[in-house]
Amino acid sequence: MASWLGGLGSGLGQSLGQVGGSLSSLTGQISSFTKDILLEGTEEVGDAPAELQVSNSRLREIESTHATQRLENERLKKVCSDLEEKHEAAELQIKQLSIEYRNQLQQREVEISHLKARQNALQEQLQKLQTAAQSAQLGAGVLPPTTTSASFVPVVRHHSSGFQGDDMDFGDVIWSQQEINRLSNEVSRLESEVDHWMQIAQSSRVRGTDNADQSEICKLQNIIKELKQNLSQEIDEHQHKLSVLQDAHRQKLAEISRRHREELSEYEERIEELENQLQQGGAGIEIGDLSKISDLQKNIQILQSEKPEDTQTMKELEDKVKNLNQKLSSVENENKILLNERELVKVENSQITQEYERLKSDVIKLQNYVAEQETILKEEGKKLPLMTSSEEEVLRLQQALLDAEKEIMRLNTLNQEELQKKLANLQHKDEDITSASIEDQNLELNQLRQELERKEHELKESIIERATLTAELEELDKQNQETMQHMITLKEQLSKQHTEPDSTINQLKLDINFERRKVSEVEVEKMELSKELETQKLKMNHCTFALNDLHMSNQQLQHNIKDLQEQLKKSQDGNLNNKKEIAELKQNLKQKEKELSVSQNELTKIMNQESNSNYQDLSLKEREAEIAKLNEDISENKQLNQNLERSVCDLKIENGKLLTVCEELKQQLHEAFAEKNKVSLEKDSMLEALKMEKGQLETELSQTKTQLLEQAKKYEQTTEDLSNARNMNTTALQLEHECLVKCNQERDFEIAELKRSIEQMEADHEETKEMLTTSLGGQKQLTELIKEKEVFVETFKNRALELQQELEEYVKDSKKHEILRQNLEEKDKSLAAMKEENNHLKEEIERLKDQQSRSPPVAEPKTLDIITELETEVTQLHVIKNNLEEEIKLHKKTIEDQSQKTVQLQQSLQEHKREIGESKFQYEQMNVTHEKLFLEKDEEIKSLQRTIEQIKTQLHNERHVFQTDSSDLFQETKAQSLNGENGNEKHDLSKSEIERLVKGIKEREREIKLLNEKNVFLTQQIDHLSKDQVGKLTQIIQEKDLEIQALHASISSSSYRQDVLYLQQQLQAYAMEREQVLAVLSEKTRENSQLKTEYHKIMDMVATKEAALMKLQEENQKLSNRFESNSQDMFRETVQNLSRIIREKDIEIDALSQKCQTLLTVLQTSNIGTDSGSGGVNSNQFEELLQERDKLKQQVKKMEEWKQQVMTTVQNMQHESAHLQEELHKLQAQISVDSDNNSKLQMDYNGLIQSYEQNEKKMKSFSQELAQVQNRIGQLHNTKDLLLGKLDMVAPPLLMASSVSQASDIPSSTSPEIVSDASKLLQQELEQLKNMLQEKDVTIRTLKENNQRLSDSMAATSELERKGQKDTDPEMKQIKGKCDVFQKSLREKDLLIKSKSDQLLSVSENLSNKENENELLKQAVTNLKERNLILEMDICKLKEENEEIVARCREKETEFRALQETNMQFSMMLKEREFESHSMKEKALAFEKLLKEKEQGKMGELNHLLNEVKSMQEKAVSFQQERDQVMLALKQKQMESSALQNEVQHLRDKEQRLNQELERLRNHLLEMEDSYTQEALAAEDRETKLRKKVMVLEEKLVSSSTAVEHASHQASLQVESLQEQLNLVSRQRDETLLQLTMSQDQVKQYALSLANLQMVLEQFQQEEKAMYSAELEKHQKQTAEWKKKAEKLEERVESLQESLEEANAALDAASRLTEQLDLKEEQIEDLRKQGELKQEMLEDAQNKLMNLINSTEGKVDKVLMRNLFIGHFHTPKNKRHEVLRLMGSILGIKKEELDQLLSEDQKGVTRWVTGWLGGGGAGSKSVPSTPIRPTNQSVFSSSFSELFVKFLETESRPNLPLPTLSVHDMKPLGATGICNPNSTRSSSLTETTGSGTSRRPDVNPFLAPRSAAVPLITPTSLGAGGSGHLLMKPISDALPTFTPLPVLPDASAGAVLKDLLKQ
Repeated sequence: MASWLGGLGSGLGQSLGQVGGSLSSLTGQISSFTKDILLEGTEEVGDAPAELQVSNSRLREIESTHATQRLENERLKKVCSDLEEKHEAAELQIKQLSIEYRNQLQQREVEISHLKARQNALQEQLQKLQTAAQSAQLGAGVLPPTTTSASFVPVVRHHSSGFQGDDMDFGDVIWSQQEINRLSNEVSRLESEVDHWMQIAQSSRVRGTDNADQSEICKLQNIIKELKQNLSQEIDEHQHKLSVLQDAHRQKLAEISRRHREELSEYEERIEELENQLQQGGAGIEIGDLSKISDLQKNIQILQSEKPEDTQTMKELEDKVKNLNQKLSSVENENKILLNERELVKVENSQITQEYERLKSDVIKLQNYVAEQETILKEEGKKLPLMTSSEEEVLRLQQALLDAEKEIMRLNTLNQEELQKKLANLQHKDEDITSASIEDQNLELNQLRQELERKEHELKESIIERATLTAELEELDKQNQETMQHMITLKEQLSKQHTEPDSTINQLKLDINFERRKVSEVEVEKMELSKELETQKLKMNHCTFALNDLHMSNQQLQHNIKDLQEQLKKSQDGNLNNKKEIAELKQNLKQKEKELSVSQNELTKIMNQESNSNYQDLSLKEREAEIAKLNEDISENKQLNQNLERSVCDLKIENGKLLTVCEELKQQLHEAFAEKNKVSLEKDSMLEALKMEKGQLETELSQTKTQLLEQAKKYEQTTEDLSNARNMNTTALQLEHECLVKCNQERDFEIAELKRSIEQMEADHEETKEMLTTSLGGQKQLTELIKEKEVFVETFKNRALELQQELEEYVKDSKKHEILRQNLEEKDKSLAAMKEENNHLKEEIERLKDQQSRSPPVAEPKTLDIITELETEVTQLHVIKNNLEEEIKLHKKTIEDQSQKTVQLQQSLQEHKREIGESKFQYEQMNVTHEKLFLEKDEEIKSLQRTIEQIKTQLHNERHVFQTDSSDLFQETKAQSLNGENGNEKHDLSKSEIERLVKGIKEREREIKLLNEKNVFLTQQIDHLSKDQVGKLTQIIQEKDLEIQALHASISSSSYRQDVLYLQQQLQAYAMEREQVLAVLSEKTRENSQLKTEYHKIMDMVATKEAALMKLQEENQKLSNRFESNSQDMFRETVQNLSRIIREKDIEIDALSQKCQTLLTVLQTSNIGTDSGSGGVNSNQFEELLQERDKLKQQVKKMEEWKQQVMTTVQNMQHESAHLQEELHKLQAQISVDSDNNSKLQMDYNGLIQSYEQNEKKMKSFSQELAQVQNRIGQLHNTKDLLLGKLDMVAPPLLMASSVSQASDIPSSTSPEIVSDASKLLQQELEQLKNMLQEKDVTIRTLKENNQRLSDSMAATSELERKGQKDTDPEMKQIKGKCDVFQKSLREKDLLIKSKSDQLLSVSENLSNKENENELLKQAVTNLKERNLILEMDICKLKEENEEIVARCREKETEFRALQETNMQFSMMLKEREFESHSMKEKALAFEKLLKEKEQGKMGELNHLLNEVKSMQEKAVSFQQERDQVMLALKQKQMESSALQNEVQHLRDKEQRLNQELERLRNHLLEMEDSYTQEALAAEDRETKLRKKVMVLEEKLVSSSTAVEHASHQASLQVESLQEQLNLVSRQRDETLLQLTMSQDQVKQYALSLANLQMVLEQFQQEEKAMYSAELEKHQKQTAEWKKKAEKLEERVESLQESLEEANAALDAASRLTEQLDLKEEQIEDLRKQGELKQEMLEDAQNKLMNLINSTEGKVDKVLMRNLFIGHFHTPKNKRHEVLRLMGSILGIKKEELDQLLSEDQKGVTRWVTGWLGGGGAGSKSVPSTPIRPTNQSVFSSSFSELFVKFLETESRPNLPLPTLSVHDMKPLGATGICNPNSTRSSSLTETTGSGTSRRPDVNPFLAPRSAAVPLITPTSLGAGGSGHLLMKPISDALPTFTPLPVLPDASAGAVLKDLLKQ
């Protein structure tokens, strides 16, 4: 607090300019005083808890202030950083502005150079005219002196305002800055000169008057300068803010572009990685290879499953080779089997080729899908502002894709070759495959067929996409043909191999080894494919990352939008400040206007006093100076306005979303502009010049307002469209929408540029107005121009509104498209779900089929019923699927229609763009033509004025007439202009007046139309009158001839020499004039060349429009509905262009007719002049006409050259037409070839249908044979049952024999006979059975052998029984065991037979299934036929529609030809008008030549010239006719060529359609052939298999008879091995099935993951939206909180300001103190000396005190006891016991005794103490002032704060004369020296008091310094009252005095102290 007060005091002291030393001493005293006060407060804390709370609250307040100051510091740091950023942005903007200003300066310098050249030329012309006039005066003294005044010619300048780019160097920026500084220095110098001359003028003008006027004028000028400075500062601030916003926007754009480039680089790296992978792996396999990989994996699994079977077949083949050596007949049978099997292999080969083709198509589809994905990714990338680099990258990607496709084709060919080799190997392998493997293959084939059917459905869906892949299909057809040839060669090889069975077996072994190698290669390929799969997955991950990056970029864009919103808020605040400043400026302006009025009144008085001449000169000088200043202000304002326009444009682009704020700003701007207009109108009442310029400024401001409003609307719409485009989900619509928005932006920018060009035109016209303030005619023309510009602006507004409406319509259409696409997506999802269900059902069906194949043959009828139900359900599902596919096709068609509609909309948009561009071009042409017309008019007016002046000089009599005419005209113009000025004075530029102006403009337009009609009528009258005028002219010529004769007669007179001299002078003048006319003529030729270039441009435009019409016709073939409206629009445009050209030509003809009229008038006047006697004729016009003749000759030469060019173009066109005809013939030949191919294909198709019918017949015969085979199988079953029954009969007699032998143990003699009889019977039966078995079954041979063994055993038993009955029993047991064994073997054989029969049943079931499949295929064939018929019908319909479209096209072509004919007519009309204009010019030339010849008397030359003119006219006519003919021929050739091109395109379209139909028929035929061949081969395979089985069974029956003995031992082993093999095969099959299911599950998982990804993406987008909304809400809340904080801070600032004011008041009091301190410095010096003496005294006293302490320890001082006693009474009653305790501690009484005394009787003690310590403390000299007073503040029952307040009040009052104090007494806080005896006493006391008082110095170590710093007692007052309170003693003279503070009675002393401390 003290340092703060000190700093403030020092600052004030410096500002007031007072003495520094006194102030520093004052601040030191104040600081020490306040510290003492605070320290006393700390002393008294121990006794007052209230003050502790106060100090705590103060601490808290200080902490809070500290925190706020920290926050403010941080805020200021942020503000500093922001300001630094703004500074950088401002520097960047200054650089850009300097570049722009440099460009403008260069343009202005160029314009100035042009103007200077023009001025020099005019001055030279003036000098020449003056010399000519002087010579004429010298020659003829009769003529009056002519004065020519140099009038500045208004030069209309056209310069483009577009800057050539902002990427300039830093050196250029520095140079521009130096230029700006130099220009500013020059401006300041000029201003100082102007001020100097103004002061001189004022001093010269106001010498006699008072100086008060000058001072007032100076004040006014200073105020005006200040106002200008303020305005410039405000504008600079505004520009600075705008630059900051612009730079922020640019930085954000740079960041976005940088991110985009990074993403592009990432994409390039990915592409390079892909290419490297393609080079390494030799295969550019993309995502589409997944299907290939899965198929190859399946093939590998099948081959692996077939490996063990092949090994088994090898073993069997080896056994068979051994048998073949024995049996040649079996070899022949096997040859037949091999033939059948090879046919089977062929079928499989064809199937595999079909599968390969389908896989190829799938690969192509997937490639297309990949390409689409890549395009989608690119489109998402294009959301950002893409440049040309993106297009190059797209091209690179396309090239990479093409390379990948080529490599895929190469790999496909390699795969084909490998597959062919594998197929050849498989043919050798598959010769001896067992029936089980065939069944497995059948099952797998069924699965493959189901998959193929599914893929066929997918192919049907992708028929639309296959149209683009015709070339690849042709290549595939060639490959198919090659494969077919290869198959034929294979067949031949097989026929050769049949003759060599042994060699084939050897080759089989080699092939198996080769196939094993191939399997290993396939495994390696599988590994490579798995690696490629991983790489593809990585690519997918990269794609997902890229999508995430895009989402992040979207988020950043939204953050950028939020930042822009915050910046807009800042700009709004700045606008509010600008409004306040504008209001202040208005008040200042009003004051200045009042002062101006006063000064003007005074000036008028002064001017009345002075002479008129001085007054006029001075006023003129002042006016000129003021006008110059105002012109400078206007130019500055213009520049500022332009800068403001640019800045506002940028702001509107960035802040388009905040429409409401912009509208409020617009309203406020309107109000501000209205107020400015009022102020300008009030100023206009003061000065007339200011009126004009301010009116112009107001018009410019209103125009800028309207332009800004329009631009704001447009940019708001663009921002809204962009936001809508961001919200759109579909990428295609986003692209379209962004394209539209960009187009609209480009249009808006073009319109803005046009408007800027209009503004520049207006600025140029305003400059011409400033140049020609005196000439009111120029002002009138400029006002008319401004009106025309306003009309153009209104037309542009209307166009902008129309474009906005169209945009809204397009937005609606896009919304409809979104809804349709959403519906489509939903249907696609439902389709996908149905497909998944289908797949599930197919899998279930396959499982059921597997179960059927595995299940035992005796199937239950329930399972069959379930299967049939499932099949019916499958058929129903197929039907539903077909329906869904049809619906999908319909939806696709609708999508295509919608896409076509979108394309049409885009085309219409492009047409609108073209119309807008054409309208802009027309507008620019109109501007150019208007400007040229104005220039021509000005030049014509000047030439007419010159001619009038010359005629005035030459003709005495007619001078008055011309003066009156011209004066009347000028009076009219002056009156009109004055009326306009009065109107300008009266008008406020409010809405009502604008409406009046619009009405006036409309009336002017009507008048213009009427004048145009009158002009047309006058031209017709002139055409009629030209003949009459020719007759009159001939009469005039004759009269002139007579005059020439008279002149010849007069030549002989004496005045001839004078006349000759005069004529020589005239000739010189005419030579000068001729040079001038030549210059004018050169300008005219330039204009003519410009017109010709424009005409050529128009012709080029017409040619381009014709080309556009051709394109439109081609599009109309596709979109015939839209043709009419477009063609009508084009026709209208062409008609409008032609009508505009005709109007321009009419205007030229009118100008020429006016020239003719002027020439006629000149002729008439010259006739009158000759009558009166003056022989002067206007030779300038004659020379002009001669020059025009030369010009026409040049034009004729140019026309001849142009004719030659046209002839060359016609020849080129003929050559082109010949080439086109040759192409036509070629195309016709190709079409004939295609038609022949078509017919051949149809023949092939019919042959295929016949072969299909034959195959059906064969199938029926096969089914009959199958039935026969089944009957045979049934017979075999019956025979088997009979055999089994017989075997059962054989078993019981054996049992009976055994029982008999057991029974006959005892009677052994009888049994052998019985046994012998039984054995005989058995032998007979066995023989019969043997015969039966030999005839019927092979298995009975084994039984025969058994029976023979039994018979032998029975014989042996009979013999043994004969030997002994004991041996028979074990033998019988053995026989029984053997019988059991045989029975078991028989049962096993039965089981085998049953298994074979089961196999037969399964085969029959398979056959039935195949028959069902056959029926389904037949149905499919019928369906295909029906579809074929439908397609043929569609083709017929399409052909009819084609014919209709062709007819329409022909009609349109006829219409177009009619249009071209009308065009030709218009062009002919144009040429006629041109010819008329040429004829008029030539007539004018002829008339002028006649005039000249009349003047000079040269009739021969005139006739010669007339003949030349006629010949030139004839040549021109002939040339024009030739040109017309050539043009007609050219156009006819163009028509023919266009017709030929149309025919060629039509034929090409036909070719394409026929090719497509051919390819479709080929594909269809191939499919049909494949299906037929598959069915036929399948039927043949079944036949051969069944026959094989029958043969094998028969062979086995034959061979089983011989191999029964070996079979009994080997059967068990074979069964076990077979079971193991079967288990292995089943396991392998299960594994393959599991792998299949796994792969299918993976596919499903991939599909699900894709769907999940899509869902996640949608959720992510929704979450993003939610996040954005939440963040918006958060930001809004934060803004509200920040606003609240700002309000609180403002309140705090206000409070701080109040406290500052209070502190200032306190400092005022301190300044008073300084005055007193200055007076008292002398006293301080005296006090220093006393202080030194007292220091010596102190040292002595200290020494004495030390001695006393040593001597008087343990003694009690009377004075001390007295003081204690007095202090006891001074203390309040509640704290007196503390004083008593202190006294007790001094006397050495213990605490316990003291407590007892106080508790027993307080009263007695106190009374005793008071009685004992009686006496006063008046005479004490060692009383300490502070340490004995623990309760000082309550001496008089009052607190310290109250005493301090009273002390301040008393100090503020001036008292006694003050003694001096020494400065040395006021030592710092740490001083050791003591100046008072009080302090000495205190020190002695503290040392003597011991433990009781020795604590206080520790508590408060500042006691001595306090007394040292502010001594309150003088040495005189150290008497009896030394022990009283410091503040209650008489006020010391050394203390400073304060002003009394006003304290309220209610306010407490504590509050007052708080306020003081706060201050």
